Amino acid sequence: MRKICVVTSTRAEYGIMTRLIENLYQDKDINFQLIATGMHLSKKFGHTIDEITQPITKKIDIEIEKEPAHSLALTIERFNEAFKELNPDIIVILGDRYEIMGVAQAAMLNNIPIAHIHGGETTEGAIDEAIRHSITKMSHLHFTSCEEYRKRVIQLGENPERVFNVGSLGVENIKKIPLMKKEELEKSLDFKFNKHNLLVTFHPVTLESNSDEQFKEMLGALNELEDTNIIITYPNSDSGNDEIIKMIKDFDNSHDNVKSYTSLGMKRYLSTIQYVDAVVGNSSSGILEVPSFKVATINIGNRQKGRIQANSVINCKPNKEEILNAIRDAQTKDFSETKSPYEKEETADNILKILKETNLDKIVKKCFYDII
Repeated sequence: MRKICVVTSTRAEYGIMTRLIENLYQDKDINFQLIATGMHLSKKFGHTIDEITQPITKKIDIEIEKEPAHSLALTIERFNEAFKELNPDIIVILGDRYEIMGVAQAAMLNNIPIAHIHGGETTEGAIDEAIRHSITKMSHLHFTSCEEYRKRVIQLGENPERVFNVGSLGVENIKKIPLMKKEELEKSLDFKFNKHNLLVTFHPVTLESNSDEQFKEMLGALNELEDTNIIITYPNSDSGNDEIIKMIKDFDNSHDNVKSYTSLGMKRYLSTIQYVDAVVGNSSSGILEVPSFKVATINIGNRQKGRIQANSVINCKPNKEEILNAIRDAQTKDFSETKSPYEKEETADNILKILKETNLDKIVKKCFYDII
């Protein structure tokens, strides 16, 4: 029986992988292992391990609230020990977080095959760019969200037979998971939707030194809006999050139309998108998931620069006037014809099938694939 180990470290990535994780857990032909780490174990970031519904094989604390380099070192050390104990046949990881790179390094040092989801993408404004491609080079099976990204993984020297364009798991969630009705959602959030509504998620911009200034500019724009209620979710654990969290708390406390949350959880987050005029900030969800709702995204700054975008994404510089104009633009335009470039059929099922059927013998020995 094949032992497949999934590692999750954040609310966002667990939400994206929810259906895949559940399918792996329910499959009787799989010995399923689930490791929770990173922000899941932190009260500061909502202790989102409480949102994980499947049995957790192991919890690994990497002291995520400390410096990234410290957490990365702990990740390699503690996952090295965990993988020796659990001895999985293959691990499954998603994305481009620094702690996920540490997980990949620990697996590589133990000759454990790695399946990587969402490789080949580009985000020129964040260190995630380098981390994502590094994980690709350590991985052995690749599940990309569109064809252009599949080609980029191959361009990095990966064998085309091991690179699969399966679409986005997060986009598939929108179609497969029953979302909450407005009244139920309002009760759950203790929040009333207004004539206009916005959902805001802004993360530190790790290759720029002025994340707090960019966030101030965005708050300045939000402060100008009328008849608009605003939901703000906390940023991730990247350096600079403390300043942003403080500003969120101050803005929430001084505005009756604003409510902030450490984490909405996947179901409430996706449900909220249904009832807002736009999703504002610099999160990848604004590029990947939001367009499938035919709702506008106000994408601020360079953090997501390079990703393939739908026509519902409005890009703007991180200054008050441009952000304000973009929001007003979003409130007047019709995006009902929007098509997401990340939609494909049966994404989770296709990943599961490949994980079960791929011959893992000698897969850790890779040859660089040259494009002629």
